[in-house]
Amino acid sequence: MKECKWKRRITIYGFVLCLVSMMVLMVISPKDTVSSAERRRLAEKPRLTAQSLLDKSFMDDTEQYLLDHFPFRGGLRRIKAYFAYDVLRQKENNDIYVVDGHAAKLEYPLNEASIKRLAAKMNKLRQQYFPDQTAWYAIVPDKNYFLAEQNGFPSMDYERMGSLLSQELRAVSVPDTAFRYMDIVSDLTIDDYYHTDTHWRQERILEVARRAADALGMGDFLSFSPEGLSAFTENKIKDFYGVYYGQAALPMDPDIIVYLTSEVTDAARVWSLEENMQNGKNAGRVLQPDEEGAVWKAVYQTEKLDDEKSLDKYDVFVGGASSLQVIRSPKAATQRRLIMFRDSYTSSLAPLLLEAYGEIVLIDLRYIDAARIGAYVDFAGADILFLYNTSIVNHSEMLK
Repeated sequence: MKECKWKRRITIYGFVLCLVSMMVLMVISPKDTVSSAERRRLAEKPRLTAQSLLDKSFMDDTEQYLLDHFPFRGGLRRIKAYFAYDVLRQKENNDIYVVDGHAAKLEYPLNEASIKRLAAKMNKLRQQYFPDQTAWYAIVPDKNYFLAEQNGFPSMDYERMGSLLSQELRAVSVPDTAFRYMDIVSDLTIDDYYHTDTHWRQERILEVARRAADALGMGDFLSFSPEGLSAFTENKIKDFYGVYYGQAALPMDPDIIVYLTSEVTDAARVWSLEENMQNGKNAGRVLQPDEEGAVWKAVYQTEKLDDEKSLDKYDVFVGGASSLQVIRSPKAATQRRLIMFRDSYTSSLAPLLLEAYGEIVLIDLRYIDAARIGAYVDFAGADILFLYNTSIVNHSEMLK
């Protein structure tokens, strides 16, 4: 009986000691503001107010704060991932799976309502802004296109995605030439993507850039060949841990970002809507591209590597996510203009087209309402291209 008592006491005291130790560690341990592995900002310590108590947000925020700053959180996440893979024999963790060193996130099933919604938005944009112009569209396959079905993971019907989008675009009573499909899928393989990230690698998509320029009638103005990099200088950024690295919580070798520069890209400059919002008494006013005092930046913004606000080294390409950007290329072979409705994949593609176009406008409908575009963009005479990856096509509700 005495022995059982001591065992119970040891258990209780040990449990209390663990709780107290964790509380002390929570208090004295340094608090990070961002998680570089997960590429997100961590929750801040919530403020206790009467309102936050009444609406219960204080408890919810406190719970998130404790979860984000729990001692040894990174190590515990990795142990969980090992347990899921090696003990439970799961093929994925947090919807992330790894095949031949490539991490990818499961994306299924096909959302046909989303495809129809995207087609309706594209048709509405055409009718509103460029009713008499031909617009091109292309779909960038995600990594599942090359990995999922072949390795026994659930996979979308990519062929159905393409055919349904084409069908919906033709269904509206506009000329058959209103939208033309640009096939870039056949130019891609899994090796054209980063191992730890969702994006394609700029040094591997010269053939995609050439295919796009040829379809738009601008291929003759590009000096590089699809097979060679001799027209560019290769610049490397080491230790790139992509979005899937943190989500998988597994040890993976980092990628290397290669960005390609030339006299053309060095001379080009980028104007973004967010950068040119004025503060103070003129809050909300935007300095237009041709207005004195407008802020222009380099095509490759290496300062993003040291910017705490930027959680992604991929932001080096034209500064990362932005609602609307204008890239001007004074050394381009023509003064033609290209307007691209885009996602983040386009950030690394656009610089490769600056030899051909004097101006490229990038519009990201995730961050700007379609109704506001006309205040900043003149579509007359421009080439039009919609370029979205399959995740956007399958979740078009994120477009405004």
